[in-house]
Amino acid sequence: MIRCISPIDGTVFAERETLDPAAARDVVARARAAQNDWAARPLAERIERVMAGVARIGAMNDEIVPELAHQMGRPIRYGGEFSGFEERAAYMAKIAADALAPKVVEDSAAFHRMIKRVPQGVVLVVAPWNYPFMTAINTIAPALIAGNAVILKHASQTPLVGERLEQAFHAAGVPEDVFANVFLDHDTTSNLIAARSFGFVNFTGSVAGGQAIERAAAGTFTGLGLELGGKDPGYVCDDADLDAAAETLIDGAMFNSGQCCCGIERIYVAEQHFDAFTAKVVKIVEGFVLGDPLDPDTTLGPMAQTRFADAIRAQTAEAVAAGATTLIDPALFPRDGGAYLMPQVLIDVTHDMRVMREESFGPVVGIMPVSGDEEAIALMNDSAYGLTASIWTNDADRAESIGDRIETGTVFMNRADYLDPALCWTGCKDTGRGGGLSEIGFHNLTRPKSYHLKKG
Repeated sequence: MIRCISPIDGTVFAERETLDPAAARDVVARARAAQNDWAARPLAERIERVMAGVARIGAMNDEIVPELAHQMGRPIRYGGEFSGFEERAAYMAKIAADALAPKVVEDSAAFHRMIKRVPQGVVLVVAPWNYPFMTAINTIAPALIAGNAVILKHASQTPLVGERLEQAFHAAGVPEDVFANVFLDHDTTSNLIAARSFGFVNFTGSVAGGQAIERAAAGTFTGLGLELGGKDPGYVCDDADLDAAAETLIDGAMFNSGQCCCGIERIYVAEQHFDAFTAKVVKIVEGFVLGDPLDPDTTLGPMAQTRFADAIRAQTAEAVAAGATTLIDPALFPRDGGAYLMPQVLIDVTHDMRVMREESFGPVVGIMPVSGDEEAIALMNDSAYGLTASIWTNDADRAESIGDRIETGTVFMNRADYLDPALCWTGCKDTGRGGGLSEIGFHNLTRPKSYHLKKG
């Protein structure tokens, strides 16, 4: 049984029974049988049905927003995820014809040679709870558009999301066997992967989860896309706009209670601006309201689970014991406790502390002064992760030059914590492998097939 314990009050919000192994294999078999017919439909028809499903999610948004608050704690004031959800699906629909078009090498009287993109077959999407609609659509939309069947296994913290997506896409004309939402335990999931049930598996989650997926797929040659989080840095250069940097970086660190793969978890500031920058940061954080996510005045809701909050409390306590200084007064956040975690800003931190090295995934950020670009680059690269990095400067050439030397998947200049669907969403090191969205996303969800046709 999968149970969603609401972080609002610790009660069971939803529970669903998992499929037994035989029933799970049946879902896969039906998806495989239905996939060829789906792929044979015109691209325009597949796009139309997928986008109709997206629109139906938008029509449900007033119901979805409080559901998300109950399931994972995001405040209702932010209105859910539909804007980004739609933006990503719409962009992938827009580029589909070009991204999936055959590449003709020769079309002469003697030969017709080309490379086609053909579907992987059945795609398994294992989606996370922190941005449950946007992370899922990153793969679902292009996979369906490209002619794959999709099986969605959503996080146990957000079980209603998969049901909403299934309801929307089926109502829009995507066949039931072509898109299926399932509830599976870890062993059944691993066994299905090991049995070569899927042409491609996309997983977003922890490093340990990604390692489990890789172990299950070992020797099957199943394609994998793994996005496993990060410890994303921000660097405030000596020529940065401090007000803009403070506002954006702290929003990137604290929004969604810090529960974002590409959230800002460590900040390096040109030493001459360190005091001024931290003062701006403190003022912003002191204005947050921690409380019930169903209250429109709440800006910071609970973390998804109490154990996540406790892990960050432990990181912070260790850092303080090792010499770090907290800048946020706990008296400003009386609701702190259990899954409700007050935001915290730390200075006097070093890379000997876990809070500056291990993923926190919560509303805490450490800030360090640096002497210049060389020290900042060294510290940004001193991490097991590589998802995004945010550079704050008025010089685009400087930002690109610094970015060239950072071990990361995306380089931002004067922004943070944003996924651009026109660019490949990817990472390196323990952040994982593969890439989603953009033309590259379509390429990962299809395989090349070559045609060498001799005429006459």
